[in-house]
Amino acid sequence: MPPAASNLPSAPPTGPGNQQLIEDDKLFASIAPRGGPSTQHDIAPLQLEKFRGVGENRPDFALNVITPEISRPATPYTGRLKSPVDFDGLSWPSLGTKERLEATPDEAAARLNKLSEAIKTLLECIGEDPNREGLLNTPMRYAKAMLYFTKGYEENLKTIVNNAVFQEDHDELVIVRDIEVFSMCEHHLVPFTGKMHIGYIPNNKVLGLSKFARIAEMFARRLQLQERLTKQVAMAIEEILQPQGVAVVMESAHLCMVMRGVEKTTATTTTSSMLGIFRKSTKTREEFMHLVRQSI
Repeated sequence: MPPAASNLPSAPPTGPGNQQLIEDDKLFASIAPRGGPSTQHDIAPLQLEKFRGVGENRPDFALNVITPEISRPATPYTGRLKSPVDFDGLSWPSLGTKERLEATPDEAAARLNKLSEAIKTLLECIGEDPNREGLLNTPMRYAKAMLYFTKGYEENLKTIVNNAVFQEDHDELVIVRDIEVFSMCEHHLVPFTGKMHIGYIPNNKVLGLSKFARIAEMFARRLQLQERLTKQVAMAIEEILQPQGVAVVMESAHLCMVMRGVEKTTATTTTSSMLGIFRKSTKTREEFMHLVRQSI
């Protein structure tokens, strides 16, 4: 009797192009090859397997090997702290992200014009006249601004890190405080702003200090939730350095709570993500929080 057919997708095939991607990317050793490299950016193309499992039968490799036909879940499933570094180097991408990253100049121009026309429609829908003097150029201005607000979709960790990982025998706490963060709430498309504090305890490797702010900026310049943003930054640093632990705390004010809804102008939100020793050791976590709070 033949074995029952599996409902799970098979592992992606390997090939010379795939292996070269991995050999060229020593920084992220956990990334396995799949597909063929992109001709424009030397990244593997998205595989359109029709896989949408989200329950208990979800395979362990779903977040890191299979790219679903629909957009990838924006955050790991509960209790599954998987790396945000994906095979295409986009860090939890959606299908639209890859299209934007690989757009030709003509495609980028078409996208800008399409967005501008959408803003013109929005103005009409709220009762404005997009052809009056003050609004004539507003659709194009706003379209350009929105693409800038979400420029993180055009960046990836490999490019940002740019080999700035160094061997260093340092095993004490390193903290980069008060990183200004500007992001867009994905629920209402209005900004939330604040500061992020990042700490880690090295394990024979350190990262150039400016890269922490750049990593935070990349993830922030996307449509976000503060909870997800905090976690993504922590997990990216863990993937890059494999340190003893990573701690990220973010404090921000959300305009969706200030301008609408409850309209609480002084309300702030604090989120944290603790990995490794910071999750296991209360003393280490308290030391980090103490140093973040105090003025040095």
